[in-house]
Amino acid sequence: MTSSEKIDSQTSDRLSCRHIFLPSLSFSKLYCAALLLPLTLAAQEPIRGFSQSSAKSQLDLEAKAVAALDANRIGSHIKVMSAKPHAAGSPASKQVAEYALEQFRKWGLDARIETFEALLPYPLERSLEMISPVHYKAKLTEPVIKSDPDSSNAHQLPTFNAYSASGDVTAQVVYVNYGVPEDYEYLKKMGIDVRGKIVLARYGKSWRGTKPKVAAENGAAACLIYSDPKDDGYWRGDVYPNGPFRPSQGVQRGSVMDMPLYVGDPLTPGWASEPGGRKLTIAEAKSLMKIPVMPISYGDARPILEKLGGPTAPDDWRGALPFTYHIGAGPATVHLKLKLDSGIRPVHNVVGMIVGQFPDQWVIYGNHHDAWVNGAHDPISGAAVVLETAYALNNLRKTGWKPKRTIVFTLWDAEEFGLIGSTEWVEKHLAELKSKAVVYVNSDTNGRGSLGSAGSWSLEQFMEQVARDVKDPDSGKNLLDAPRRVTADKQKGFRLEALGAGSDYVAFYHHAGIASLNLGFAGTDSGGVYHSIYDTYAWYTRFGDNKFVYGKALAEVMSRTILRMAEAQVLPFEFGRLATAIRLQVEDIEKINAKGNQKMDWQTVKAELARLELLAKQFEAQMIRLTAGNGNGHPALLVANASLAKAEQALLIDKGLPDRPWYKQALSAPGMYTGYGAKTLPGIREAADRNRWDDANEQAKVLGNVLKKFNGVLEEVTSQFDRVRP
Repeated sequence: MTSSEKIDSQTSDRLSCRHIFLPSLSFSKLYCAALLLPLTLAAQEPIRGFSQSSAKSQLDLEAKAVAALDANRIGSHIKVMSAKPHAAGSPASKQVAEYALEQFRKWGLDARIETFEALLPYPLERSLEMISPVHYKAKLTEPVIKSDPDSSNAHQLPTFNAYSASGDVTAQVVYVNYGVPEDYEYLKKMGIDVRGKIVLARYGKSWRGTKPKVAAENGAAACLIYSDPKDDGYWRGDVYPNGPFRPSQGVQRGSVMDMPLYVGDPLTPGWASEPGGRKLTIAEAKSLMKIPVMPISYGDARPILEKLGGPTAPDDWRGALPFTYHIGAGPATVHLKLKLDSGIRPVHNVVGMIVGQFPDQWVIYGNHHDAWVNGAHDPISGAAVVLETAYALNNLRKTGWKPKRTIVFTLWDAEEFGLIGSTEWVEKHLAELKSKAVVYVNSDTNGRGSLGSAGSWSLEQFMEQVARDVKDPDSGKNLLDAPRRVTADKQKGFRLEALGAGSDYVAFYHHAGIASLNLGFAGTDSGGVYHSIYDTYAWYTRFGDNKFVYGKALAEVMSRTILRMAEAQVLPFEFGRLATAIRLQVEDIEKINAKGNQKMDWQTVKAELARLELLAKQFEAQMIRLTAGNGNGHPALLVANASLAKAEQALLIDKGLPDRPWYKQALSAPGMYTGYGAKTLPGIREAADRNRWDDANEQAKVLGNVLKKFNGVLEEVTSQFDRVRP
């Protein structure tokens, strides 16, 4: 699912400067020393979670793993795994899973395929015609490009939006810009009513599923979504095959599941979808779209847009097609006929393990393997890196190495339909994961460009050190000094963005409460063939990562990340930045609150934040003490680390977020109208966005209680570490 659309749609708040809270208490000399540590601790420590002596051995271990990485082998995996269209539910998707399983087993991993099933609808009938004021029959196909043999494969899925409603609609068209709520507010001010109409929206600004959702809420009968060349075509640069961008008949497929409600199989929210198991009916499934929706190319959208009358579109509604954009309604009238099946199809997840000395502590790394068509970029560029990282780490075992913690490599199926493979796996193994999982690390697409990083704020300092120790292939600078996609509003520096709903980390982080990371390289050219038949090996080797050097760079990032989490003497979480991140979000909402002259009670939240900042410093003192010596084999340290791994679960809201109980993480969630993009402190922020200040106050109480619970866990974890005597 990763693309430039995802990057554009991000609405998560950027985190910036670090606040220091100094309580007026007396401390031990050791604790006082911790308070005086500079904020650039990451630059002074060789590796967080390791003693000085063990850090050298760890860096030597990482160097051996990195030396085994091979860009050409990554390229070979991409070529093999993207050779055929392999949409979830198809035999070809199973073949890709079996290829990955074969590699894992060949390298000696304990590997298996876990099969689930899910509602994976395929299109049965699609037609779109403009019947007035002129006739035009939409092509709804992407033409073959002779220089790209994969574009002619007969097994491609047609252009469609999964989980659209079926329907037969004839109506006038209204152009709704990006189809987000503020666009409909503008239409209302203009006196334009979309009830009973077919709306035409362009991709961008929000996740695609938001567009038909908002259209249905405003009474539209159907929704068409097209890629305007200004956002995804010749306005940005040369189109394929001459350049990387979307040609005139290129179409972005994709799911329109209402992911902000829940992800995974729409018929089994909260429990695993296995053969013979309990399922909702189609009518009961709340995440299915209520109206027909279909993606089209800008080649097919142009004749319709040209025949719209009504007011001239405002400047920021105009795309790059060569005519004046009008809003309508009409006179362009179209007939849309769309029928999807209700197929229950298999989902094949691949799971491979390197069992560690502490077999019940799991470090998990995953990427999906299914694609809408061939998917060389999305997702195979990332899936190949999972295989390469598994190869390199398993290669270490030939030297006699065995990881301290178990390392789990996963390749998920049916991500494109709605994060289904990963979600069903988490729901099936939820109790085991809550007991054993230390961290989940995710990747998706990968290509030439800058490092994008999002995740749990307790891992920000850890990832800063990883980025410091990996070089950018183009500039030769380390990833901290190389250009980065992550920005900060108030202060320069490395920041982890908040997690929304863009890829397979969702069930781990938002539902199970497992600390998570989402990592990958991307550039400005990555969106042009997204979810089209042109996302092929030919495109990728010309415009993605032609020498696979960024695949190798991501494999190095992942190898170091996984090895450090697996081998750390003390698990490398850090809570000062977590406290800072939460405080910044509170301050941001306070500014919104002040503008509206509304009263909010932050007393409990701020008191618990102050306590969290104090506990973070106490924990830091224990980290310094334990990594100054060598208590690696102490039984009490094993217990303390196991407790620390579960700490983030205390940030879950037992009852879940308002109107969507599947999402339980208190600190971030996909926005109800952003989809991929994260909303921080979502219970409070979304109530504030809607001027529901009583609800916002109630959610502030919920957050305060969550922080109180988390602080209690962190206090106990710190006391457990205090009992470790190296």
